Formats: sequence, structure tokens, C-alpha cells
Amino acid sequence: MWTFMLLGLLCASASASAIQARSSSYSGEYGRGGGEPFSHSGLQLEGPITAIRVRVDSFNIAGLQVRYGQVWSDYVGGKLGDLEEIFLHPGESVIAVSGSYSNYLKTLNFVTDEGRFLSFGKDTGIMLYAVPLHPNTVLRFIYWRAGLFVTAIGLHWDNYPRNYPSNC
Repeated sequence: MWTFMLLGLLCASASASAIQARSSSYSGEYGRGGGEPFSHSGLQLEGPITAIRVRVDSFNIAGLQVRYGQVWSDYVGGKLGDLEEIFLHPGESVIAVSGSYSNYLKTLNFVTDEGRFLSFGKDTGIMLYAVPLHPNTVLRFIYWRAGLFVTAIGLHWDNYPRNYPSNC
């Protein structure tokens, strides 16, 4: 009897682990590629995405910088254009990303779980729309390729970090 209960408990634990393992997903790579690859993998351990900086010139997205918790990533990309910055509200998360690209990334739009639409750049070119594969997951970190401009982007989705207070 105890053997069956122990076996049942082990199976339930394995099932819970399998469900949790399936919470992450990846969207992309959107764009033509080329340029040097950059990833924020690991920075998501600092906390959720709390702010985004994008350098935009008249036609293209030149570079990106993202704040995870209270820690800013390194800025990566070109120096042309204006640096625009948007802060997320405490506990707010990005739940969808849209945009456009041709030779370079032209537009990036971040949709939040509070219904905000945070837009950078101008809509021209091939459209992209990315959402997480699994419900109740959010944008956790970004991968991209850049030189003078951003040539491609990929988006990693997962659960909101459990050990990070949503009011910070």
C-alpha cells in the first residue's frame, strides 16, 4: 500500500515538473539576421523586465537596452537616432510584441498586461507578431543581432519570477 502511495506521489511530482518545464517558449528570430548576436539570457535572474530603452533613427531601430529588476543591460547597437525610454508600472509585464522589419528592424511595439501599447519606430516592411506559447507567461528576456542597426530579434517567454515582488 505504501509503495503505491509513494509511487503515486513520485508520478505527481514528475508531472508537476513536466508542466513547469513547459512554461517557457521562444518567438523568432524575426529579421534578416546578420550582425553580431547578443542575448540577455541570465539577466532575467535579476528580476522581470521593468524598463526598455530603444534608439530609433528616421527609418530603423538602431539599438536596445533593457532593465531587469533594477539592473540595466549593456546598450547594444548603433549610435544614430534618439534614445527613447519607457518604464513599466510595478508588476506590469509584456505579454505580446509586434513590429516590422526589412533589412533592419523598423518598429517594435510592446503590449502589456495592463493594456498599454508601448511603441518605438515607424511601421513599414514585413510585420511580426509574437506571443508566448503558454498561457500566463510573459516576456522574460530578449535576443537580437545588431551592427549599426538591429537586424533581427528573438523573444523568450516564461512565468513571472516567483521570488520577485510584483509591487517593486
